[in-house]
Amino acid sequence: MTAPTLRKRERMVSRKLIETLFGGGSLSMAAFPLRVVFMKKGRTEYDSPVEILISVPKKRFKHAVDRNRVKRQVREAYRHHKQQLYDALPADQQLLLAFVWLSDQHISTKEVEKRVCNLLQRMPEKL
Repeated sequence: MTAPTLRKRERMVSRKLIETLFGGGSLSMAAFPLRVVFMKKGRTEYDSPVEILISVPKKRFKHAVDRNRVKRQVREAYRHHKQQLYDALPADQQLLLAFVWLSDQHISTKEVEKRVCNLLQRMPEKL
């Protein structure tokens, strides 16, 4: 299999996961300026335990630089606090997770981290 075919295939799988997540049966909660949508599903041995998506709409920030900054803040906050989510997840389950930015204002990294941590702490209660 050539590299371009593999990349195309990976995108199709991700698109399927996104459709599964937003198609229905998922749960969500918010801690302004973030909303998290999540769903638990069965896991095969090759799947990672958690698949994440970070969405910052163009409607909120017109410039790509601003959208990328916000995504970087959310990604870094998730990286620091993801272990509590991994600990609460059964080994045979996979978690699909999407962070959606709701505000059109920049927020400090410390505040974003606090909100992501809040969401990750509340999530296992709903799983």
